[in-house]
Amino acid sequence: MDNQNLRRALCGISGVHATAYTAEGGVDADLTGRIVERIVAGGIHNVVAAGNTGEFYALSPDEVRLVHDTAVSAARGRSNVVAAVGRSLTEAIALGRRAKEAGANAIMSHQPLDPFAAPQAQAAYFRAIADAVDLPLVAYVRSDAMGLNDLLSVANHPNVAGVKFATTNLMLLAECVRSSDAGTAVWVCGLAEGWAAPFYALGARGFTSGLVNVDPARSLAIHAALEAGDYARARS
Repeated sequence: MDNQNLRRALCGISGVHATAYTAEGGVDADLTGRIVERIVAGGIHNVVAAGNTGEFYALSPDEVRLVHDTAVSAARGRSNVVAAVGRSLTEAIALGRRAKEAGANAIMSHQPLDPFAAPQAQAAYFRAIADAVDLPLVAYVRSDAMGLNDLLSVANHPNVAGVKFATTNLMLLAECVRSSDAGTAVWVCGLAEGWAAPFYALGARGFTSGLVNVDPARSLAIHAALEAGDYARARS
């Protein structure tokens, strides 16, 4: 998938599927596939495989790859599959390259975990993955330690299609949107339906959702209301 097509899709809903487990504690690929099938059949634009709702940090690298494969197989090209990567830079790049081989349309990089990492190092982590993997990247920003310049250095990278902005620092989001142009990545609400209305009001587009695991139609109704500018209906 090229960057522009993914940018358009990110203006929709990015549904983060749950990962099911067997009684023995491994990934239940069959049940996970059925969860993805429900989301895709519900008309959700993007399926995020191994996101937070998908238990990324509880999975081994092999289990992450299994989850990616399961999502690609279940989607069957009907929705985009965005494969989540992360942990060390080496692991993130390897997972991203493997996701391309598996047929994913894009990758999403989790926020680097090191609490002592300087803001510019966090931004450099996202840019390094975008440089090394030949798939469009969504940067999952959960910390507002990065300032405007660092965030824009990520959002203006030619291989970054979207920034999943997942902090409640709305003033920082507003600065990012004001400083963006047509080539800047899409600023996506990364805090799901509950925060989508204020994010839209500030110029973000699309949102992530775990609710799609339960009720895709409700998420789509919220999205339709926001796209129409009907904030009262979206809030209700």
